[in-house]
Amino acid sequence: MLTFGETMVALRGSGPLKLGGTMRVSVAGAESNVAIGLARLGHRVRWTGAVGADEAGELVLRTLRAEGVEVSGATVDPDAPTGLLLFEPRLPELTRVHYYRAGSAGSRPSAAAVERAFAAAPPRVLHLTGITPALGPTARASANLALDLARRHATLVCLDVNFRARLWSAAEAADVLRDWLPFVDVLIASEDELPLCLPAAGRHPEGPPPARLLAAGVREVVVTRGADGATAYTGDGDPRHQPAVPVRAVDPVGAGDAFVAGYLSALLDGADAAGRLARAVTTGAFAAASPGDWEGAPTRAELDLLAAPPGTVVR
Repeated sequence: MLTFGETMVALRGSGPLKLGGTMRVSVAGAESNVAIGLARLGHRVRWTGAVGADEAGELVLRTLRAEGVEVSGATVDPDAPTGLLLFEPRLPELTRVHYYRAGSAGSRPSAAAVERAFAAAPPRVLHLTGITPALGPTARASANLALDLARRHATLVCLDVNFRARLWSAAEAADVLRDWLPFVDVLIASEDELPLCLPAAGRHPEGPPPARLLAAGVREVVVTRGADGATAYTGDGDPRHQPAVPVRAVDPVGAGDAFVAGYLSALLDGADAAGRLARAVTTGAFAAASPGDWEGAPTRAELDLLAAPPGTVVR
């Protein structure tokens, strides 16, 4: 399993940034969040990308290593800094995210690193998000190369659309993601992200977005619906829906990445669509019930804990 993207140092404030206060230091990145989630579930997973030759980059690599993620294919860029991410809790149900990643090492990952990752051991699954191509032309070119290599090596490709309006426009995203569609086996997106991936009008039969995407060659379309769970469309029968696992939400950030990790974990284990969705909503619930991007990701032994009655003490 291989993930490719940018991982940054993450600072989490205790309140509005302009008022000062304390900040907690961690790391964050959609692709590495998925990698950590998979590693905790017992899978062998590699992350490739670029960090700066700085203390922030050391923190990123050290954290991923500590979580059991293979990072030997990562690049250390001596001429660009590691990216920075600030989380600002503004209201009980609203958090603002501030990016400082323009010109970062992660925005200019080496194509050679991607080539090395496939040459060393072609992965069974490649996981990409729509964030990486939004970072700039170098990151986009390296992601395109990863897709080409995945096709050559018959590697299954999972794309989490993960649209970030603060990084690029919907029109820019659609131009790239529609070109990526022929390479994608598993597409994961929220309902409002699906139009970004739809083929141009007239190229495939009209109909609901999932049906159009399946007609374009995607094998599985997974639509995430937040508190309403998720639905998988595979074209071999009726859609399969899985309600969300009810938990007391603490921090929704990272829940989508945890969902992806659970889905891919079950896919790697050979589970059917129902089993993939069940594990995905479980891992997503763990993340939502815990602070941080990846800190609440469960181990395989912990997957059944959410079924315990409230107030349970495991001794």
